[in-house]
Amino acid sequence: MSIIDQVGSEREETFTVDGWLTTDVGGTIGAHVLSTPGMIGTMEHNATLLAAPYLEEGTATVGFEVSIKHVAGAFKGAECTAWARLDEVIDGRKLRFAVEVREGDRTIGTGTHERRVIEVPDTGTDG
Repeated sequence: MSIIDQVGSEREETFTVDGWLTTDVGGTIGAHVLSTPGMIGTMEHNATLLAAPYLEEGTATVGFEVSIKHVAGAFKGAECTAWARLDEVIDGRKLRFAVEVREGDRTIGTGTHERRVIEVPDTGTDG
């Protein structure tokens, strides 16, 4: 199956808010919460994994655009879910996703993400 056949496919991945995903906003809030860059990273990662099995040999995707709203907070230790749905494939190389992060029924972040299919050079093993 090609990536074009996957339009409408969805993927979810659960993660714990911890480590590099958190911020205390420079000590201004007295607690560690899911940072916006950390949240976007989980969204991009999930979209990448949704597309990867359907790409042609020697190709990969890279992030091209994010349009995200961070609408609620999630504290360190929270169990959240990153969700992605492939909404559109243009010219076989432009991938558009709907993305979201939830903590239970609460939406933490929502938006769209675009990735581009690129050719990955064969670096071989000879160095």
